[in-house]
Amino acid sequence: MSGLLALLDDVAGIAKVAAASVDDVAAAAGKAGAKTAGVIIDDAAVTPKYLQGFAPARELPIIWRITRGSLFNKLILLLPVAMLLANFAPWAITPLLMLGGSYLCFEGAEKIFHVLFPHASHAIDEDMSIKDPGHLEEQKIKGAIKTDFILSAEIMTIALAAIEAPTVWMQAATLAVVAIGVTLAVYGSVALIVKMDDVGLFLAQNALTTPGRGLGRGLVKFMPVLMKILSVVGTAAMLWVGGSIIIHGLEVLGFGWLGHLIHDWAYAVGHAVPEGWTGAVEWAAKAAMDGVFGLAWGLVLIPLATKVIGPFLGVLKKKQSGHQ
Repeated sequence: MSGLLALLDDVAGIAKVAAASVDDVAAAAGKAGAKTAGVIIDDAAVTPKYLQGFAPARELPIIWRITRGSLFNKLILLLPVAMLLANFAPWAITPLLMLGGSYLCFEGAEKIFHVLFPHASHAIDEDMSIKDPGHLEEQKIKGAIKTDFILSAEIMTIALAAIEAPTVWMQAATLAVVAIGVTLAVYGSVALIVKMDDVGLFLAQNALTTPGRGLGRGLVKFMPVLMKILSVVGTAAMLWVGGSIIIHGLEVLGFGWLGHLIHDWAYAVGHAVPEGWTGAVEWAAKAAMDGVFGLAWGLVLIPLATKVIGPFLGVLKKKQSGHQ
């Protein structure tokens, strides 16, 4: 009997330790997830563009396929790599982050450059031809998952840097919780956004009250405006996040003068307003300057990406196709 009681006592102790570990993982995941807020906003704002031009019936299936691709990116591809880098090659994390940040800067700057100087690519027009809706859907999904991979890499790396876990297993568990939570939050929000016009149409046609029908019509009219706002927010978030990653990476590598300069300017702007607004204004000023730097860096990368890297990858792709 005493042996049984001792066993039950040990089981109870193990259960307490396990419960404490779960609490620790949840707390660490919440803290790490908060650090990735900028990239999460970017991810949620960018994704709806990949659903434009499709029938409403295809929107949720496409979102689900992108969600599965995002989970695969985070849990199967990025999580093991992140753990290996963190424990065996931590020096590589900053350069890889800066590479991803440069991609975000390029994407954001290219969008702005395209608005200011509209240009078209015959190859892209051919590839996205609406004559083959199935091909278009596959290409859109592949494009969304590719963009998600970059953003997911940023999310996972930023979260990893914020995790303070005593063991590698708790570190991995925390990162997995962040990956799943962020993915569900982002693509759940995207699903809600893209289906909101359908909800509005249903209310406009079937609501039992005049205010309800008016709300439905208002939603239908507001959704195109919201999509444009999200497009602007997504581009701004790309430049802000990408710029801040590059600047922080330069500081880590020993080139901190730009980061210190931006910090000093933001501090001066923040303390030029009434005391209650200091923190918010200082943060906004720093984010704006990070975004301006991100735009400048992205504009520098546009000719490099379009004239050098793009053609080089095109040649490699043709060679691979020829070998196959």
